[in-house]
Amino acid sequence: MRRLRLYARLTRLLLVLAAGAALAASVSLLEKVGRTQKLALRQRLSRRFMGWLSAALPFRVRLSGEKPQQPMLWVANHVSWTDIPLLGQLLPLSFLSKAEVRNWPLAGWLAERAGTLFIRRGAGDGLLLNRQIAERLQDGCPLLVFPEGTSTTGESVRAFHGRLLGGAIEAGVALQPVAVRYRRNGELDPLAPFVGDDELTEHLLRLLEADVGEVHIQLLPPIETRDGERSALARQARAAIETALNGTDEQIEQAA
Repeated sequence: MRRLRLYARLTRLLLVLAAGAALAASVSLLEKVGRTQKLALRQRLSRRFMGWLSAALPFRVRLSGEKPQQPMLWVANHVSWTDIPLLGQLLPLSFLSKAEVRNWPLAGWLAERAGTLFIRRGAGDGLLLNRQIAERLQDGCPLLVFPEGTSTTGESVRAFHGRLLGGAIEAGVALQPVAVRYRRNGELDPLAPFVGDDELTEHLLRLLEADVGEVHIQLLPPIETRDGERSALARQARAAIETALNGTDEQIEQAA
C-alpha cells in the first residue's frame, strides 16, 4: 500500500515538474517577444507553479496572519527545501538561494527562470547582493530570504545574518517575519528537515512514502526598517519567529 502511494505521488510530482518546465519555457518565449514587466510576470507564473508543487507534496498547510499588501523582504526560519514551494504559493515571490541550487537538474533552471537571486558563500559580494535586493523591492517585487543561511531540524532558530537585510533598509521597506513549523502526529516532524548530508532524491522519496504531515505557517507583524541597523533588525526578526515557534498547537489553531 505504501509503495502504491509512493508511485502515485511520484507520478503526480513528475507531471507537475513537466508542467513547470513548460511554464518556464513559455516565460522565455514571452520575454523574447517583448512582454513588459518581465520579473512581475515570472513571479506570477512561479506562484502558480509553487501551488501545483505544494499540492503534490504530502502536507496539509495551516496559515495564520495577514498577507502583506505592500512589497516587503520576507524573512523565515529554514527547515527544508519544501519551505520554498509552500511559501512561494502564498504570494508572487522571488527567493534568495545558495549558488549550488543553480546547478541542480531542472530545479536550478526553474529557480533561475522564476527570478531567484543566487548567493555564493564567502564570495565577498555583499554590497552587490544588497543592491540587487533593494532594486527588486523598489520595483515592487517582494523577496524571501532565509537569514539562518542553512536549514535546521526545526527544534531551534539559528542566528540570523544581518547582512541579508541591508537591501530592505536601503529600499525603505519593512521585514515580513515568517515562522514555519512542521508537525507529524502531534510532534515535531522528523521527516521534513533537509539537513546535513541528506540527499535530495532520498529525502523526497521518504516524504512521498510517508503519511501526510502538517505545516504551520505564521505571518507575523511586519518590522519597520526605517533608521534600523542590520544586526538589531536580525535579532528582532529572529526573536519574533522563535517566540511564534514556541507557541502551542492550540494557540496556532486560535490564530488560524
